[in-house]
Amino acid sequence: MSKHRKFIATAATAAVVVSAVAPAASAVGFKDVTDRYKEAVDFVVSKGANGMSSTMFGTSAEIKRVDAAVLLADVLGLNTQGAPASGFKDVPARAAGAVNALKAAGITSGKTATMFDSNSPISRGELAIWIHKGFNLKGSTSMEFKDVTDRYRAAVQALAANSVTEGISATEFGVNLNAKRGDYAIFLHRASMTKQVSPEVVSVTSVSSTVLRVKIKGDAADVKASDFMFDNGLKVEEAKVMPGAEDGFTMVELKTSFQEPGKTYKLNSFSGNAVVGNISFEVPSVPPVTPPPASGDGTYDLNIMHTNDTHAHLDNVAKKITAIKEERANHQNSLLLDAGDVFSGTLYFNEFNGLADQEFMNLIGYDAMTFGNHEFDKGTETLAPFVKGANFPFVSANVDFSADENLKDQFNDEISSNPEDGEIYNGIVKAVNGEKIGIFGLTTAETKDISSPGEDVVFEDYIEQAEKAVEAFEAQGINKIIALTHIGYNDGGGDNDLTLAKEVEGIDVIVGGHSHDKLADPVIDNTGDEPTVIVQANEYSKFLGTLDVKFDEDGKVIGHAGELLDIGKFADDAQAKQILETKYKPVVTEKQNTVVGQAAVDLIGGNPAARTGETNLGNFITDGMLAKAKTINPDTVIALQNGGGIRVTVPEGNITLAKVLEVLPFGNSLGLMQLTGEEIKAALELSVKDAPGAFGGFLQVSGMKYTYDSSKPVGERVLSVQVNENGTFNDLDLSKTYVVATNVFTAKGGDGYTMFAKAYEEGRVSEPGYVDWEMLRDYIDAQPNDIVNPSVEGRIIDKATAEEPAEVDGADFSGTAAAPKVYDGDVMVDATGTAKLEYAHVKGNLYIKGDASTIEFNNVEVDGETEFLD
Repeated sequence: MSKHRKFIATAATAAVVVSAVAPAASAVGFKDVTDRYKEAVDFVVSKGANGMSSTMFGTSAEIKRVDAAVLLADVLGLNTQGAPASGFKDVPARAAGAVNALKAAGITSGKTATMFDSNSPISRGELAIWIHKGFNLKGSTSMEFKDVTDRYRAAVQALAANSVTEGISATEFGVNLNAKRGDYAIFLHRASMTKQVSPEVVSVTSVSSTVLRVKIKGDAADVKASDFMFDNGLKVEEAKVMPGAEDGFTMVELKTSFQEPGKTYKLNSFSGNAVVGNISFEVPSVPPVTPPPASGDGTYDLNIMHTNDTHAHLDNVAKKITAIKEERANHQNSLLLDAGDVFSGTLYFNEFNGLADQEFMNLIGYDAMTFGNHEFDKGTETLAPFVKGANFPFVSANVDFSADENLKDQFNDEISSNPEDGEIYNGIVKAVNGEKIGIFGLTTAETKDISSPGEDVVFEDYIEQAEKAVEAFEAQGINKIIALTHIGYNDGGGDNDLTLAKEVEGIDVIVGGHSHDKLADPVIDNTGDEPTVIVQANEYSKFLGTLDVKFDEDGKVIGHAGELLDIGKFADDAQAKQILETKYKPVVTEKQNTVVGQAAVDLIGGNPAARTGETNLGNFITDGMLAKAKTINPDTVIALQNGGGIRVTVPEGNITLAKVLEVLPFGNSLGLMQLTGEEIKAALELSVKDAPGAFGGFLQVSGMKYTYDSSKPVGERVLSVQVNENGTFNDLDLSKTYVVATNVFTAKGGDGYTMFAKAYEEGRVSEPGYVDWEMLRDYIDAQPNDIVNPSVEGRIIDKATAEEPAEVDGADFSGTAAAPKVYDGDVMVDATGTAKLEYAHVKGNLYIKGDASTIEFNNVEVDGETEFLD
């Protein structure tokens, strides 16, 4: 066991004032400014600070939160005029701009949603956090201030690493002490001189009316929507780091308010700092959709509206129906198609088995749907009522229901020109204003392994069946063909849209699903003689996909324009809203209060706990993920969960379904990755890059354990990794391929995991589905008596901050049956001459040393691991 050296950090301290008194041109006029403070006071005065009077700066006086905020905003040069209102009710007018800017930059969130606590003194700990965020300070030390909790640790370490502050003693930082004006001046002065490499926006490009792509020089993995401020009223609603950026750059996708065609927008500030130079973009003028020709020039325009992977997300269904009505009203030739996975994902499905979704699909008038794998989650006995009650036909050319007792009467192994509602066909011919359109369906063959279709439902080769369908359409003289698929855009499960487009001639449009891809722009495959347009509309009814296609007289695609319409921006359809709120929503709301289990201890999640280290809730979630993944692929050995996705702590006591949904609110689905040991190690290095500070991509793990050292350079921190293979922990083999479970957000490169994105792009990721909160609920249900009692087991250890185990003599270790001993952390027991250890609970690891030949254990509970040392 190594000993950690003591380090007296020059850590955070605090405070300067901005008040309505006579300003001084420099520190010379202040009688209380000694040589220690002179240079710093000169600096803050140059930034707008005033003294307490014309002769006294007040170096030893405390500073109010509001005054500290004003000066910090001035020193940082924040845009105090254009920042959105903070919502705090107690901020004086003179400071409103500064507080608005600090909140917009993510530096402070106030005391509550409506109170900034303006007139209270600011503590040294709070000030450390402000400065840490404001100056974007990086770095850490091995400092050991006893009063620095997890909330302040990252900030204090970063300030200490940059030599801008000092503690009040060798062992205390003074996080709860009120900050002093003179110390704050020193602190700001030193922080302003640190050489931090800040990310810089290089370019902004409009890719659709609500999506921007931003190229940033430097690392911007933690970028957020509030970091971007544009002119002309353009608002940024979401920010997502995209995989595949060139070295030294970060690509970010922004979801924005509507960008007016032909208009130019300028980026005014990024990450709280004014943008140098002209970073602007012009929104392309939207090409008008050509109406159907009045007299034949031979061309034909078709509008396709499409949805996929809605997974029973009905809370916004009234808005979706409005979007469909408006789009349909603007086009004479329209189709409305769904690419599968209407089933599973929310309580609406749990309670109504898809029939709630069916009512709204019937209401708006879908033209066709294909089956997703999740349509089979409860077998065909649950699927059958959904099919039979639909006011539209189903298409799937590679699924044979002829032997299935529940759906054989609805199955028609043919291409039909007169399809009936509630029936299943290989494909259908749909007449749209007199023009015949061929539509056939495909469903992933993975369904037989990842869902529950039963032995009598047969999945056939999708390429062969697609070729047969195209031949059948062409034999009828139909030259406009749509493949409605649920096989994934570039899914690694063995079938996908990109392969389909390359392998099968004659498909004009592929409307896809399964992989939840957000294809903001249509993808064009030009492998064959004629192009194939591929679209997909993300997930959960967030978007209505639209595609306008122009065909020539031979049925060749000669033009297209596609867009994803943000459902959230539409008004509610009154009829749909009334149905939802009177028939379905009350049942779901009541169900959320159902108790699904009991937490024997607090289950720790949220920020910063789940973003800085191992937590018992992180362990439980990943254990549940791994258990589910093994039922799909028994070779799965590791599960990973981004800590930023574990949103809250679950208090000891009843666990309600609502709390489960609060823990995992994003509805991320399961992905299985084929990764080399080298890629896994690289991912762990990224996971701990900000340690001991918080990082949303910090990975909670199951099936493995690793040790790292946060005091070492980024990229060189991971010291050892072991993988649990058949009950034995073996060292990670860098050249070996492992099956790793995670959520699809992470698998696609979320939080900057480019090595995962590469695997996804190379087809090494399969997406069996299964929503995260459902896996957590099911794993709770799998516990004896539904009691959840996980612990921190030492799966993730930071050598730089790990405490040395408490050393206990073997003779003193044991308690009694009436009074067992409890040890809060790791324990080192010298068992020399000890025959028995009993009646004890070690809330950590137990290390045993000494020359005892045998030791008997009696009622000794160890949360971590027990290790015998030589």
